[in-house]
Amino acid sequence: MLVAAGCARRAKSTAVATNATVQPVEVVAVSRRDLTESINLVGSVAANETAQIRAEIAGQVRKILFNEGERVTRGQVLVKIDDSELVAQSAQAAAAFRLAELNLERTENLVKGNLISQADADGVRSEYASNKAALALIRTRLAKTELKAPFDGLAGSRSVSLGDYVSSSTATPAITTINDLSRLKIEFQVPERFLDKVRPGSTFEIQARSGGGPARLMGEVYFVSAVIDRTTRSSEVKGYLTNPPEQIKPGMFANVLLVLTVHPGVLTVPEGAILVTPRGPQLITVTQRDGAATAEFVPVTLGLRSRGVVEVAASDPARLREGQPVVAAGVGALILYPGAKLDPRPLRPEFSPGN
Repeated sequence: MLVAAGCARRAKSTAVATNATVQPVEVVAVSRRDLTESINLVGSVAANETAQIRAEIAGQVRKILFNEGERVTRGQVLVKIDDSELVAQSAQAAAAFRLAELNLERTENLVKGNLISQADADGVRSEYASNKAALALIRTRLAKTELKAPFDGLAGSRSVSLGDYVSSSTATPAITTINDLSRLKIEFQVPERFLDKVRPGSTFEIQARSGGGPARLMGEVYFVSAVIDRTTRSSEVKGYLTNPPEQIKPGMFANVLLVLTVHPGVLTVPEGAILVTPRGPQLITVTQRDGAATAEFVPVTLGLRSRGVVEVAASDPARLREGQPVVAAGVGALILYPGAKLDPRPLRPEFSPGN
């Protein structure tokens, strides 16, 4: 009886020891996906075009032909400045030009008959050209009494009323501002260490808080400054927003997610699956050997990291493929070695990338 009991205890101890050599591990399959490198920046929304409407000549405001906040079209007259003096000057210049034109016609006829000296003829021609230029100058100044919209857009508030005197001085406030909102721009600064990855055509995503809540919009870079600011060590970058809603206004603050690099269809694993060793990073893959799951150590090189996953590549591509299970949790704390028997279990959802 004692011998039987002793044998039973030894058999039980042997079974426990055998089971202890099987290490439970949480695994996840190697997946293939597009991986992007991006940075978060702060930007400001701007109108496609903005123009301040100012008077080019001095005079009293006689007509205001727009309403604040209304849509205007290119060439539309917005403000009319008193032109009575210029109209009189234009009539005077036109009469002088007509006389010079008649004198030129008579002079050319006399030149043909050699009835006038060359010097007198040149004097008449010069007078004709002078009067023609004077008439053009007056008409140009007369045209400037009508302030027109330079492009289609929305009129801002106005700073003048009927009867106000305006001048061409830049010290006086602009009469109004025209904003082209057919599309919007985003302006932001990119640190110099990332500039070599930013170029016209680079894409970005912005998040701005509008009246209806956060709005996420896509955009594309069209301008990268060739100069780096010495103070901030960054460069100005501008991009166009795609189909912005009306709630997004120029001057709004926005968070910018700028895409620097895209690696399409690369093999990825969770960051927790990387085992850092003196020989370099490795993955512990789960392979079937003699009907049992065993550990195999595969040296890898690391690439982009994004949202808890990392790009990996094995020196021997045959040792790492899509769908292959790898130990994804606790790789630095578990006692594992090549050929160790494993009890693979799915990775718990709370430790999955992105959670």
